[in-house]
Amino acid sequence: MFERIDKTLFVTIIIILFFGLIIFGSAALGVLSINEVKFYSVVKTQLIFALIGGAIALLIGMTIPYKFYQKHAYLIFSTALLFTALVFMPGLSRYHGGAHRWIDIGSFSLQPSEVLKLAFVIAVSAWCTKYRPLFKNWKYGMLPYMLGAGAVSLIMLLQPDFGTYLVIMSSSFVVYFVGGARKKQMYTLILLCIIGFITLIAVRPYMLERINTFFNSSQDIRGSSWQLNQSLIAIGSGGLFGRGLGQSVQKFNYLPEPIGDSIFAVLGEEIGFLGVIIIVILYGIVGIRGYIISTFAEDQFGRLLAIGIVVIIISQAMINIGSMLGILPLMGVPLPLVSHGGTALMAALFELGVLLNISKTSIIV
Repeated sequence: MFERIDKTLFVTIIIILFFGLIIFGSAALGVLSINEVKFYSVVKTQLIFALIGGAIALLIGMTIPYKFYQKHAYLIFSTALLFTALVFMPGLSRYHGGAHRWIDIGSFSLQPSEVLKLAFVIAVSAWCTKYRPLFKNWKYGMLPYMLGAGAVSLIMLLQPDFGTYLVIMSSSFVVYFVGGARKKQMYTLILLCIIGFITLIAVRPYMLERINTFFNSSQDIRGSSWQLNQSLIAIGSGGLFGRGLGQSVQKFNYLPEPIGDSIFAVLGEEIGFLGVIIIVILYGIVGIRGYIISTFAEDQFGRLLAIGIVVIIISQAMINIGSMLGILPLMGVPLPLVSHGGTALMAALFELGVLLNISKTSIIV
């Protein structure tokens, strides 16, 4: 299992995961100050998913030959779509923070869209591999992609979950582009995306509010701009070396979701600029090794699947970090392998396991 995998990538994943658990434990102290019962619950859940569920997901991803997903790509995608649609089913759906993004199964909550990310990349990768020579005909290139993207868009925007939707669309778009899409098809898709984004702003007032907050963070600092301002205060107060692990002040009743979307701000406050640079470098190593694996994979499906996984992980990290630094609008995307969220953590580790499995076929390993 470990003989031919990309060991640099594997070690980097373990380092990020280990460091993520340390930062999560520190950030969770902010929860302890408010609710002791919730603190023990989230810590237990994170440890279970990271050390047990996450390890199993990583090993499964590493073990199953990636070509298995090519054979069953459309079944995997359709199943993931139906699974994600369960967020609208009464009795299963959990409404939280103005969105239907979770389903409750017993004492656990799952976020099905985390499964949909990889499922759509698999489907687009398989389609591009099989029909690339026919992409000049829109019936084999653009139309199937638009149908799949349309189904994903409908489910994701009804929840709504624009952050995850952006990750799914970005990764599938890159796969479609690398997989052989024609220039006219790409220009058409970009135009449709612009029109769709303008339409979303018109029908979803909260999106316009976030854009306004992005361009004017001093507006409504006790309302819509609260999270961004508290994040900037946290990161800024960390300075060069940080306050020290466990010493964050902003995680106590200031930062919303200190163990979730805002965990990077806690990280910046406690380990400072130099620590943040190290984390960014680690994600950069994941991206670089993933790109190399994609470049030297033995077949087209492996190349496309690898690049799709890289975009999923790196785009999430970029969106989360960019949101906390104020260089991107807030989108509610977790930091991969660090933020609280059992489904997201297991999904990320499984995706990276698949990437490691592809690395076994690379001529560079």
